[in-house]
Amino acid sequence: MNPTTPQAIMFPTVIHTTTPDSEPSQFILPDLMNDCHYPLRKNPHCYAISRASDQWLTDVAQLVEPEIRGYLDMDTGTLAAVCYPGADAFHLQVCVESINWAFIMDDRMECGVIDGRGALESCISALRDPINFDTEQLGAKMCKSFFSRFRKTAGPGCTERFIHRTELFLAAVAKQVDDRAKGNMYHLESYTTLRRDLVGVKPCFALIEFVAGIDLPDEVVSHPLVKALEDATNDHVAWADDILSYNKEQSRGDEHWENIVAVLMHDRGLDLQSAMDYAGQMCKDAIRRFESNRSILPSWGEEVDRQVAIYVEGLQNWMIGSLHWHFDTVRYFGKDGHAVKRDRIVKLLPKRSS
Repeated sequence: MNPTTPQAIMFPTVIHTTTPDSEPSQFILPDLMNDCHYPLRKNPHCYAISRASDQWLTDVAQLVEPEIRGYLDMDTGTLAAVCYPGADAFHLQVCVESINWAFIMDDRMECGVIDGRGALESCISALRDPINFDTEQLGAKMCKSFFSRFRKTAGPGCTERFIHRTELFLAAVAKQVDDRAKGNMYHLESYTTLRRDLVGVKPCFALIEFVAGIDLPDEVVSHPLVKALEDATNDHVAWADDILSYNKEQSRGDEHWENIVAVLMHDRGLDLQSAMDYAGQMCKDAIRRFESNRSILPSWGEEVDRQVAIYVEGLQNWMIGSLHWHFDTVRYFGKDGHAVKRDRIVKLLPKRSS
């Protein structure tokens, strides 16, 4: 039973090229919705918890207008509701606040508002001891707020996994900021390696255990097939996010090596549509790997198998849930999300003047 791993992905040489005088005015998204066939469910506590978490953005994250508007409109309550459809109200609220924290930290580290390395140290210390760790760092205060509640019901393995994976996420954001300052660029292979931590989904996998009240044994978590399922899910979420955020990112002039579509264009000589299609195939391949590895999972006994089934379903909820959310939130397509979801046609936004 050998897992199908992301290292098995081949990056063939292609012949499609782009030229300066062939700038497109629009592109067609890959058929991500049709390729991701999992059922979508929405948590019934969505509205109430979204409102409570909006208040958290004011009271704990201390956001004010106009900055807070972007996070309110982003609607992470809905993201959590479709990724954790079976969570009760208590657990769902912790998930929403954790996701909000990750977006805020990513944005502020990217903009240089906070020091990445300092934020990493203080936030991890807050996660290690959310009750007694004393800090004035806002990101760490947010950690203390949601993680003190997380620890009330989370098992020790789940807790450690969340902390470790959060450390990987913050370190990846700090590395990207540092690389940008130094003018370091990524090629396809180096970008995919960094992006797997940068997307910030790995800590969210621990939240699957948290909301379900399970704590997977070490022999399950360390099993190559379980790791391969996590890798496939992580890849699908990351590449879909890059595809669906490309238009917004190119319009604000992001570096060409900070999105898989742009990296493919630069590193493989692809035009925009070919790069979109290629990235879409990468998403399709991630689902194929997920299904292939799920079909050969071993048995650990009836009770552990029950927990594994819950966890695997949680991974697929993340793939389908985050995909739908990208079209529902105004963060990526403004008010055109539903039309883009239906037609898959995206008009290229003009680049903003610096």
